[in-house]
Amino acid sequence: MRVLVAMSGGVDSSVAAALLVEQGHDVVGATLKLWGGPSDSGCCSVADVDDARRVAQQLGIAHHVFNLTEEFDRNVVTPYVGEHARGRTPNPCIECNRSMKFDRLLRRAERLGFDRLATGHHARVTGETARRLRRGADAAKDQSYVLSILDQDTLGRVLFPVGDMTKDEVRARARRLGLRTADKPDSQDVCFIGSAEGRQGFLSRRMELHAGEVVDGEGRPAGTVEAVELVTVGQRRGMGHGSDGQRRYVTRVDVASRRVTVGGAADALRASVLLPEASLTWVEGPLVPGARAVAQVSAHGRPVPCSLEHDDAGLRVRFDSPQRPVAPGQTVALYDALDPDAVVGAGIAA
Repeated sequence: MRVLVAMSGGVDSSVAAALLVEQGHDVVGATLKLWGGPSDSGCCSVADVDDARRVAQQLGIAHHVFNLTEEFDRNVVTPYVGEHARGRTPNPCIECNRSMKFDRLLRRAERLGFDRLATGHHARVTGETARRLRRGADAAKDQSYVLSILDQDTLGRVLFPVGDMTKDEVRARARRLGLRTADKPDSQDVCFIGSAEGRQGFLSRRMELHAGEVVDGEGRPAGTVEAVELVTVGQRRGMGHGSDGQRRYVTRVDVASRRVTVGGAADALRASVLLPEASLTWVEGPLVPGARAVAQVSAHGRPVPCSLEHDDAGLRVRFDSPQRPVAPGQTVALYDALDPDAVVGAGIAA
């Protein structure tokens, strides 16, 4: 089988390529050049490209670099900025998977005659006809959340070779093979935001940031924020304490009025979250009204049992017990209530 491996320059994709070579597949490595600006973090640096190229040389496979900077800026960076301008909290890594790795790169792989696209994600695909996306074997490194937007068609064309391995096993295999990425630290940050400028510095170069007032639930003044566009619903950092001495949480962000509303921990709890119909994706098909599921609202968040209610606005995810609010723009991944390792769908919080 001809397999194109997306090699980010990290240890996971390096071992993914090595495993496929060992299995006898016709393997070619490809690294995406996505970000054209300065970066010292994430997975798009010049050093990452060089690491991927050198690993490919070690494995004896061809390696290509595909320049998709314009598409990345249009489909990931620009929407990221736009969401912040609206007071929402986007997840650029999920959008990169949706529009770049498992759309642009996958389609290019098919045009070039490859049978499958492989990545180093810690996730698993099971089943032949009805495919299931499952959590990776290493719970601490599981990446099913950021892949929760994949559907049946896509899952039938991709491979996740390290999904059955723990991170320690991946690194041990890389060391045995002598791969230069064996002990390379994992990427942790958004690739297009440098550590020196941070999110505020990056956004300030692309949009106007506005100071805002902070008020409590009764509308009484409670402070100020430097940039209302950088505040997230549910945030407690920088929100201080109330008159009762308890920490305050953001319950609402109104960019138009440049106002942030805060409250105590109890005020921040929510019984449900709405996922608009247009944002929904399903692995196999929509779940029926009243179906049970398990919701996860961040990459390594705690899974929460819930029930699903359909209406004209979309899908209402009703938690079994009140939860910290899901920030508008964040992805909610849904897992099978009876098989909680299996993703059933996802949507973006209204």
